Amino acid sequence: MKIRKATQQDAPHIAKVHVDSWRSTYRNIVPDTYLEKLDYDHRTKLWERNMTSNSVFVAENNDSEIVGFSTGGKEREGKYEGYDGELYAIYIFEEYQGKGIGKLLVQPVAEALLQTGINTMLVWVLEDNDAKNFYASLGGQKLGHAELEIDGEKLKETAYGWSNLSQFVKEG
Repeated sequence: MKIRKATQQDAPHIAKVHVDSWRSTYRNIVPDTYLEKLDYDHRTKLWERNMTSNSVFVAENNDSEIVGFSTGGKEREGKYEGYDGELYAIYIFEEYQGKGIGKLLVQPVAEALLQTGINTMLVWVLEDNDAKNFYASLGGQKLGHAELEIDGEKLKETAYGWSNLSQFVKEG
């Protein structure tokens, strides 16, 4: 497995991972009406824009196919004082989950934040998403909860935070 910084040419592949992993991960969590509306072209354009302002990393399998991605940057909501960085997204094709790729994708986001002088990070995860166990296993501490609405359905999400990214990166 190879982890590298994404390029503009990766946008369609990232979009495919994004759409397909949303559909598999959030089935029975997020309304089907929302999942059915997800569109590769729209997500490709979104990722073309995102690459200019965020750190985006991809995981490639042995055939050089993108099977996952992560992205992060400055924390966006300011709900948790002292948490200045955010892991915005990490998605991996379902068949590649549980193989250690997620940890490999979080690492460069943390390193990129450290390079900009940010030593803390949080991530938001839907409460019904088993990924919450992944973040806890990486040392993320529960910070609190929030509610969001997707296609008219109220969903609960939890923030997990790391108060020392230097230590996180060091432990690898």
